[in-house]
Amino acid sequence: MVMLTPGGQAAAPPASRSLHACCAARNGAGVLIFGPSGAGKSDLLLRLVHAGYDLVADDRVLLADGVACAPAPLRGMVEVRGWGLVRMPFVERVRAYLAVALIASGGEETAMASERSPEPETHEPSGLPLLRLNGFHASAVARIDVALDCVAPAPLRGRIGVMSLGDI
Repeated sequence: MVMLTPGGQAAAPPASRSLHACCAARNGAGVLIFGPSGAGKSDLLLRLVHAGYDLVADDRVLLADGVACAPAPLRGMVEVRGWGLVRMPFVERVRAYLAVALIASGGEETAMASERSPEPETHEPSGLPLLRLNGFHASAVARIDVALDCVAPAPLRGRIGVMSLGDI
Protein backbone atom coordinates (compact mmCIF):
# COMPACT_ATOMS: atom_id res chain seq x y z
CA MET A 1 0.00 0.00 0.00
CA VAL A 2 1.42 3.38 -1.02
CA MET A 3 0.58 6.41 1.11
CA LEU A 4 -0.20 9.59 -0.85
CA THR A 5 0.14 13.21 0.20
CA PRO A 6 -2.83 15.56 -0.26
CA GLY A 7 -1.25 16.61 -3.59
CA GLY A 8 -1.27 13.01 -4.85
CA GLN A 9 2.48 12.45 -4.46
CA ALA A 10 3.81 9.28 -2.87
CA ALA A 11 4.52 9.99 0.80
CA ALA A 12 7.88 9.05 2.26
CA PRO A 13 7.71 6.13 4.68
CA PRO A 14 7.94 7.21 8.32
CA ALA A 15 11.50 7.59 9.54
CA SER A 16 12.49 4.79 11.87
CA ARG A 17 14.79 4.99 14.85
CA SER A 18 17.19 2.17 15.58
CA LEU A 19 17.16 1.41 19.30
CA HIS A 20 19.38 -0.87 21.38
CA ALA A 21 16.48 -2.84 22.83
CA CYS A 22 14.40 -6.01 22.66
CA CYS A 23 10.71 -6.30 21.85
CA ALA A 24 8.08 -8.88 22.75
CA ALA A 25 4.32 -8.77 22.24
CA ARG A 26 1.30 -10.16 24.05
CA ASN A 27 -2.01 -10.21 22.18
CA GLY A 28 -0.51 -7.76 19.67
CA ALA A 29 0.61 -5.24 22.33
CA GLY A 30 4.35 -4.61 22.19
CA VAL A 31 6.80 -4.15 25.06
CA LEU A 32 10.20 -2.56 24.43
CA ILE A 33 12.97 -3.62 26.83
CA PHE A 34 15.91 -1.23 27.31
CA GLY A 35 19.10 -1.53 29.32
CA PRO A 36 22.86 -1.53 28.98
CA SER A 37 24.71 -4.54 27.57
CA GLY A 38 24.64 -7.38 30.06
CA ALA A 39 21.60 -6.02 31.95
CA GLY A 40 19.48 -9.05 31.03
CA LYS A 41 17.40 -7.82 28.07
CA SER A 42 17.70 -11.07 26.12
CA ASP A 43 17.24 -13.14 29.28
CA LEU A 44 13.98 -11.33 30.10
CA LEU A 45 12.91 -11.61 26.46
CA LEU A 46 13.37 -15.40 26.62
CA ARG A 47 11.28 -15.57 29.80
CA LEU A 48 8.53 -13.49 28.19
CA VAL A 49 8.49 -15.77 25.13
CA HIS A 50 8.38 -18.82 27.43
CA ALA A 51 5.39 -17.18 29.20
CA GLY A 52 3.49 -16.92 25.90
CA TYR A 53 4.64 -13.60 24.45
CA ASP A 54 5.66 -13.39 20.80
CA LEU A 55 9.24 -12.57 19.83
CA VAL A 56 9.52 -9.38 17.81
CA ALA A 57 13.19 -8.35 18.12
CA ASP A 58 16.33 -8.97 20.12
CA ASP A 59 19.18 -6.48 20.53
CA ARG A 60 18.01 -3.99 17.85
CA VAL A 61 14.52 -2.57 17.35
CA LEU A 62 13.41 -0.28 14.54
CA LEU A 63 10.65 2.03 15.78
CA ALA A 64 8.56 4.14 13.38
CA ASP A 65 5.27 5.83 14.36
CA GLY A 66 5.01 3.56 17.41
CA VAL A 67 5.43 0.35 15.39
CA ALA A 68 8.37 -1.89 16.31
CA CYS A 69 10.16 -4.49 14.20
CA ALA A 70 13.56 -6.15 13.94
CA PRO A 71 16.05 -5.18 11.25
CA ALA A 72 15.82 -7.75 8.42
CA PRO A 73 19.09 -9.60 9.21
CA LEU A 74 18.07 -10.09 12.87
CA ARG A 75 14.44 -11.21 12.41
CA GLY A 76 13.72 -14.34 14.39
CA MET A 77 17.13 -14.35 16.08
CA VAL A 78 17.68 -14.36 19.86
CA GLU A 79 20.98 -14.38 21.71
CA VAL A 80 21.14 -17.06 24.38
CA ARG A 81 24.14 -16.28 26.59
CA GLY A 82 26.40 -19.28 26.86
CA TRP A 83 24.90 -20.85 23.72
CA GLY A 84 24.82 -18.31 20.89
CA LEU A 85 22.24 -17.08 18.39
CA VAL A 86 19.07 -19.15 18.12
CA ARG A 87 16.35 -18.85 15.47
CA MET A 88 12.79 -18.71 16.86
CA PRO A 89 9.31 -18.00 15.47
CA PHE A 90 8.61 -14.26 15.47
CA VAL A 91 6.04 -11.60 14.73
CA GLU A 92 7.21 -9.21 12.03
CA ARG A 93 5.89 -5.96 13.56
CA VAL A 94 3.78 -4.76 16.45
CA ARG A 95 2.53 -1.50 17.96
CA ALA A 96 4.48 -0.74 21.15
CA TYR A 97 2.56 0.30 24.29
CA LEU A 98 5.11 -0.04 27.11
CA ALA A 99 8.83 0.58 27.65
CA VAL A 100 10.73 -1.33 30.33
CA ALA A 101 14.06 0.01 31.61
CA LEU A 102 16.19 -2.62 33.30
CA ILE A 103 17.98 -1.49 36.41
CA ALA A 104 20.96 -3.06 38.10
CA SER A 105 20.85 -4.62 41.54
CA GLY A 106 22.05 -2.26 44.22
CA GLY A 107 21.91 1.52 44.19
CA GLU A 108 19.02 2.42 41.88
CA GLU A 109 17.05 -0.67 42.90
CA THR A 110 17.45 0.12 46.61
CA ALA A 111 16.26 3.70 46.03
CA MET A 112 13.24 2.37 44.10
CA ALA A 113 12.27 -0.02 46.90
CA SER A 114 11.23 2.92 49.08
CA GLU A 115 9.01 4.29 46.27
CA ARG A 116 5.91 2.13 46.41
CA SER A 117 3.91 4.36 44.05
CA PRO A 118 6.35 6.37 41.93
CA GLU A 119 5.19 9.16 39.65
CA PRO A 120 4.43 7.95 36.11
CA GLU A 121 7.40 8.27 33.75
CA THR A 122 7.75 8.38 29.98
CA HIS A 123 10.62 6.80 28.10
CA GLU A 124 12.04 9.74 26.12
CA PRO A 125 13.27 8.06 22.93
CA SER A 126 10.01 6.13 22.42
CA GLY A 127 7.42 8.34 24.16
CA LEU A 128 5.97 5.24 25.87
CA PRO A 129 4.94 4.79 29.51
CA LEU A 130 7.99 3.54 31.42
CA LEU A 131 8.30 0.70 33.93
CA ARG A 132 11.63 0.38 35.74
CA LEU A 133 12.51 -3.03 37.13
CA ASN A 134 15.26 -5.53 37.78
CA GLY A 135 14.78 -8.01 34.94
CA PHE A 136 16.32 -10.83 36.97
CA HIS A 137 13.61 -10.71 39.66
CA ALA A 138 11.18 -13.61 39.63
CA SER A 139 8.25 -11.16 39.40
CA ALA A 140 9.57 -9.32 36.31
CA VAL A 141 7.27 -11.07 33.80
CA ALA A 142 4.22 -10.68 36.07
CA ARG A 143 4.98 -6.97 36.61
CA ILE A 144 5.22 -6.45 32.85
CA ASP A 145 1.86 -8.26 32.44
CA VAL A 146 0.20 -5.92 34.95
CA ALA A 147 1.77 -2.77 33.49
CA LEU A 148 0.82 -3.78 29.94
CA ASP A 149 -2.77 -4.37 31.07
CA CYS A 150 -2.80 -0.84 32.49
CA VAL A 151 -1.61 0.87 29.29
CA ALA A 152 -2.83 -1.26 26.36
CA PRO A 153 -6.29 -0.79 24.84
CA ALA A 154 -8.95 -3.12 26.32
CA PRO A 155 -9.01 -5.58 23.36
CA LEU A 156 -5.25 -6.18 23.75
CA ARG A 157 -5.20 -6.79 27.49
CA GLY A 158 -4.33 -10.15 28.98
CA ARG A 159 -6.16 -12.52 31.23
CA ILE A 160 -5.26 -10.72 34.46
CA GLY A 161 -8.23 -8.36 34.23
CA VAL A 162 -6.46 -5.20 35.39
CA MET A 163 -8.21 -1.96 34.47
CA SER A 164 -6.30 1.18 33.64
CA LEU A 165 -7.15 4.31 35.60
CA GLY A 166 -8.82 5.63 32.42
CA ASP A 167 -11.40 2.83 32.69
CA ILE A 168 -12.55 3.85 36.19
